[in-house]
Amino acid sequence: MSDTTPDAVPAAAPAVRQIEAPAERTRRLRVGGLMVVFALLGLGLAIFTKGGKATFQLVSGDFENNLLGLPAQAVGLILGILGVGAAVAYVLRRVPRRYSGWLAAGLGICFIGAFLCWAAAGKTFPLANQFQGTLNFATPLILGALAGVMCERAGVINIAIEGQFLVGAFTAAIVSSTTGSGAAALIAAAASGVVMAALLAVFSIKYLVNQVVLGVVLVVFATGITGFLFDQFMQPKADQLNTPAVLSAIKIPGLGDIPFVGPILFRQTILVYLMYLAVVVVTFVLFQTRWGLRIRAVGEHPKAADTVGIKVKRIRYSAVLAAGVLAGLGGAFFTVGYAGSFSKEMTAGNGFIALAALIMGRWHPIGATVAALFFGFATQLQSQLQIINTPIPGQLLLMAPYLATIIAVAGLVGRVRAPKADGEPYVTE
Repeated sequence: MSDTTPDAVPAAAPAVRQIEAPAERTRRLRVGGLMVVFALLGLGLAIFTKGGKATFQLVSGDFENNLLGLPAQAVGLILGILGVGAAVAYVLRRVPRRYSGWLAAGLGICFIGAFLCWAAAGKTFPLANQFQGTLNFATPLILGALAGVMCERAGVINIAIEGQFLVGAFTAAIVSSTTGSGAAALIAAAASGVVMAALLAVFSIKYLVNQVVLGVVLVVFATGITGFLFDQFMQPKADQLNTPAVLSAIKIPGLGDIPFVGPILFRQTILVYLMYLAVVVVTFVLFQTRWGLRIRAVGEHPKAADTVGIKVKRIRYSAVLAAGVLAGLGGAFFTVGYAGSFSKEMTAGNGFIALAALIMGRWHPIGATVAALFFGFATQLQSQLQIINTPIPGQLLLMAPYLATIIAVAGLVGRVRAPKADGEPYVTE
């Protein structure tokens, strides 16, 4: 006779803990080590913060009203402790893996907050100017990085972003100066970006030229041709050919009135709004449309894509040309979006910074956007710290994004892998 008493019912099996692979454990400890270092650095800054209250200006240009005063050391200590907690939680796996990215983001916010409390202790830090400048510096970088994402997801390395920026900036300045139309300038800049992209596409896809060498050649070509045209035509007639009108800011009703955030994000030029739209559209296209699926397919395994009937070369051509529109608009920002005139080599290597943002963002539109904002934040921060006479070299801050890129590319924050067929020409069998 079987035992049917309640005591005989077998106990529920204990939950099986997921076994962590050695490679995953190594990566977690490596990333966690970096997080601990930054967390302790932020806490150390808070401990040595002196000067009492840190004041943050919330409205650009208003140094008497709309000021936020915080006890610098107390707030810094709280942020430092939270940052240490986030780092320890990551190392000890106290949160599910899918939330580990949020821990890293939280640590970054805590570190930046503690740093700003230390820098602004006893002073007034222009916080509104900091975020406004970040957006200004990041806008062309985001557009250039998105152009790189489109190209490299399709398997074409785009080193020529810098050249597309230069040609776009030059064309926008000429067209705006001669027509007085901002819309015409943006259309012309986009068209010039497509022309440069067509050169990249034809020589890399049809003639199978080494894509890295080709990109460098196109940058040199753009630098030379814009410099020649500037010296021969634009500079002698600067009053006619180099007086582009800077795009006017457009306030979005309702959104533009949101305190602090509204003036920064929603009182911008049409070019910044196009950047917002581009981030959404590129992300949607790549991951939610048939064309985007085909772009990613030819960038990962073109032979397999060809086998199922996808026209590999046609898809690559379309992706590269579409990217040219974004890069051309990014170049237009330098003249009609910000400076109001063209000068030789005015893009100053920003195309290569966009390429670094692309890599740091792991070839994803959102990741590349966040990386570009990080570059813009660091660039603007070094100038703001000089204004308030913080005892830290501005050049050290400018180094930070590049060091972060090297760390990312070296794999110290996880696997950073380009599309498998990136830079590999495809020959139809």
